[in-house]
Amino acid sequence: MDPLDTLSPSGAYTDIDTLLRLRFAAGELALFARRPSAAVISGQVRTRFRGRGMEFEEVRPYQPGDDIRSIDWRVTARTQAAYTKLYREERERPVFVWVDQRAPMFFGSRGCFKSVLAAHLASLLGWAALNNSDRIGAQVFGDRDHHDIRPRRSKHALLELIHQLHESNHRLHTPVAPAGGKRLEDMLADARRVSKPGSAVFLISDFHDFTRACEEQLFQLARHTDITLFALADPLESRLPDTTRLTVSDGQRRLPVDTADPQLAQAFSQRYQQRRRALQKTCAALAVPLVSVATGDDPVALLRGLYGRKRR
Repeated sequence: MDPLDTLSPSGAYTDIDTLLRLRFAAGELALFARRPSAAVISGQVRTRFRGRGMEFEEVRPYQPGDDIRSIDWRVTARTQAAYTKLYREERERPVFVWVDQRAPMFFGSRGCFKSVLAAHLASLLGWAALNNSDRIGAQVFGDRDHHDIRPRRSKHALLELIHQLHESNHRLHTPVAPAGGKRLEDMLADARRVSKPGSAVFLISDFHDFTRACEEQLFQLARHTDITLFALADPLESRLPDTTRLTVSDGQRRLPVDTADPQLAQAFSQRYQQRRRALQKTCAALAVPLVSVATGDDPVALLRGLYGRKRR
């Protein structure tokens, strides 16, 4: 048996020791190509040198042959002598991981809850970025608040992410969203505010409240960053079980549901499919990768298929 099989997510809450041990599985992942591309257009492999391109390094006296567009006019005016800015090539791509830990993520009928699966995916991506010596930053979203993690090329940043994932996950106790809680639109707006141009952004959520306003935020974010969406779902959300009577509750009221009713089952499935198609259509229009993940899936095997070093 593969020893990594013991790292599969399970249950309703995360186990911090498992999230830490995911670093062994992440050693097989390479989020970006290791060699820079020699051409402007080089196929489907992303170059590791994609970023803002040039980063300011210092100011020095102007020399014949310098590009006049690089003259620092403020320093020149202050010193009465021409000075030019020097830049260096930015050879890293900061990685930002946005993780949804709101109440609707506290649900699952197979394997684990969506909130646990999201924590495993975020940890694996974080460990993979750290192994590649990239700066890792993150935001963990709850219903009432969120926690920012400043991008750092440090294990402390990743440990802070894991700690926040664990704490936010263990604060969940119901899948019913509270009134006035944070929306996906807020999550995307914060992603725009924090993510630097050229960053790799991974959004992990069930996108249950994806709206037209979210489309606009995603469009603005995709203009300057490379986004990958991980859309989490549980099989019970897409289709009701056949010939079963269920009782559902929001914590205050109870309602019997006859899933053998074909009209009810069809309406339930159609509503889910409409939300998914809207998300897929938006991602296709923006050329944003969309990865669908179910609660019964193994996140290690999934990311191996996407980012495994052997595939590179």
